[in-house]
Amino acid sequence: MGKTYDFDVLVIGSGPGGYVAAIRAAQLGLRVAVVERGAVGGVCLNMGCIPTKSIIHQAEVYRNRAKLEAMGVSVDVSGFRYGAVRDVSRGAADALSKGVAYLLKKNGVEVVCGEARLVSAHEVSVGGSRVVSAGAVIVASGSRPRVVPGLEFDGERVLSSDDALMLGELPRRALIVGAGAVGVEFAHIFNAFGSDVHLVEMAERVLPNGDGEVSAVLKRSFVKRGIRVYTSSKVSSYKIEGSGVIAALDGPDGVAEVSVDRIFVVTGRTPNTDGIGLSELGVVLKDGYVVVNGHYQTNVDSVYAIGDVVSSSPLLAHVASRAGEIAAECIAGEAPRGIDMAGVPSVVYCEPQVASFGLTEQSALERGISYEKASFPFRGCGKAMVLGEVDGMVKVMVDPSTDRIIGAHIVGVGASELIHELLLAREAGAGPSVVAGMVHAHPTLSEAVMEAARALDGWATHV
Repeated sequence: MGKTYDFDVLVIGSGPGGYVAAIRAAQLGLRVAVVERGAVGGVCLNMGCIPTKSIIHQAEVYRNRAKLEAMGVSVDVSGFRYGAVRDVSRGAADALSKGVAYLLKKNGVEVVCGEARLVSAHEVSVGGSRVVSAGAVIVASGSRPRVVPGLEFDGERVLSSDDALMLGELPRRALIVGAGAVGVEFAHIFNAFGSDVHLVEMAERVLPNGDGEVSAVLKRSFVKRGIRVYTSSKVSSYKIEGSGVIAALDGPDGVAEVSVDRIFVVTGRTPNTDGIGLSELGVVLKDGYVVVNGHYQTNVDSVYAIGDVVSSSPLLAHVASRAGEIAAECIAGEAPRGIDMAGVPSVVYCEPQVASFGLTEQSALERGISYEKASFPFRGCGKAMVLGEVDGMVKVMVDPSTDRIIGAHIVGVGASELIHELLLAREAGAGPSVVAGMVHAHPTLSEAVMEAARALDGWATHV
């Protein structure tokens, strides 16, 4: 690239898309800078994936004390402080933020602190006082919690997911609006620590974009744990009463009132595309999202966009990272392979865990795609039995004409790791018969994957 610019590549945002894009561009010999207005690492590292998973891990440790009590061990939790849980999660986020800053420095990437705004196809104003030029700009500005009309965040009674992560005290009674991935994770967290949880979802089921059978398993597990789940329902209004809130839930059986301490609204996210000069530059947006081609290039040749700001991208950190690599490789003149969205895994870290990729039965039917399916319950898996975690199943879908795996869905213990065996088989072009015939160690959770693959040919052993 020419040397008339300050940098070859300028990345706006240092989240899992931005910092990976910057490092990949630097690896390819380009001069790179990142503009960041907050902490290095972006939303995922500082206010999303990492602190959430830290809290989830601690919630599972706390909840599993029941297994110690079953062995006659008395567990005194009188000194429990939820603030300590929050502090541990912040420590993990801070440590990883410093780690990302180190990686950027190691790779020769300059970090410029401040608010970024595109002022031309090759220039970005930082903080309104400095203009940085680059041969190409990658917009990786991420997203923020979506505001629902009538349920605007006030930071005290109506909270966003960001607010929830910073809580110093556990809500005794929590109403969670939205039963997508974030909603069910927070439902799991609060319930595990002893809160009275109400989970509300406008769609007919929890995890409405996922597999229907998986959603049913998760709902049953939640209800068994004491989580009150309201589907086909919405919060029509709320009023403050004392130190709490009374919310009106409008559902199939009419309106019911629920008294809680806090309302957590986690119904999605809004892309951070406003105020950074995209529209003024003529970059095409659709419903606030940036429109890109297969290499994440916008209609303005020198401007790319990745991650949560992209209209065609799922809001997943690992997709943002791969998109960042693709954009960097394209800018460097490489010919990168695009992302096959059917091979992208999605994981929900509640308990039981949920993991999937590819088509659901509903999406296959809607698109007129023929499929065969089989499933295997975790209650037939010896390792799940000895762990005392038998809720769930492994489900595999194949194209009968090619024997290619077109969808896989796991709900149960270890789902976040197990899904990759089936995904690897798909990526390698191996049918489920390969998984079925492979010798799996016993006892392991992966045997449930093997048995589901065998069930497609009618020879599962332990069901």
